[in-house]
Amino acid sequence: MIERSLVAQRMKEFAIQEYIEQNLKHVGHSHTKMQRTPLGEKIIIFASRPGLIVGRKGQNIKKLTNTLKRRFELENPQIEINEVEKPDLDAQIVAERIANSLEKFGSARFKGIGHKTMDQVMNAGALGIEIFVSGKIPSARAKSWRFYSGYLKKCGDVAVSSVQEAKTYAQLKSGTVGIKVKIMTPDTVLPDKIKPKVAEKKEGEPEQKKEEATPEAEKPQEKKEGEKKRKTRKAPAKKK
Repeated sequence: MIERSLVAQRMKEFAIQEYIEQNLKHVGHSHTKMQRTPLGEKIIIFASRPGLIVGRKGQNIKKLTNTLKRRFELENPQIEINEVEKPDLDAQIVAERIANSLEKFGSARFKGIGHKTMDQVMNAGALGIEIFVSGKIPSARAKSWRFYSGYLKKCGDVAVSSVQEAKTYAQLKSGTVGIKVKIMTPDTVLPDKIKPKVAEKKEGEPEQKKEEATPEAEKPQEKKEGEKKRKTRKAPAKKK
């Protein structure tokens, strides 16, 4: 019974997160977290433009609270909105931005949109980015286009834990276009990155003296002087 209740609770949380994601488009929605408190359910929404979620005089947030309370049978839902500090390093916000640009300008400018987004992410400090755009772009035949820059891990624990991945779609006249974004953030610690340790000088420790020149270096000079003396000696006179 405990397992069933946990599974039902997780399914309910996933349904709430999916509903919020579908209804909060074009506002820079990143992700949603849920916490249980003694007063009720606390829903934390992370977005790049929280003012659009709140609305004028809090109308949008009140409407969303009443909808969640009625649709998912929540007792006392409390919605909290947090602003994302670096939206250019959030894969979901970047993917949504690409989708909005494609819906606004069409498929003719998809290459410019991809390169511009890639430059913005790399200038924000990301180690690497990869963008996939799949669909009927720019012609009627479906294709898949790839934009990439920097360094991006594809396998191992770093690829699972440190690489952000997001998927979304855009509705164009030619049909639905899928967008997939992967970003490796600057705080990623790579296992093969090694920093050399510099030895620190201890206080009161005398500096090492330079090594004195060995007498072996002076021997060749002595040999040369001896050779010169031998050359200057006169030959002995021959006896008659």
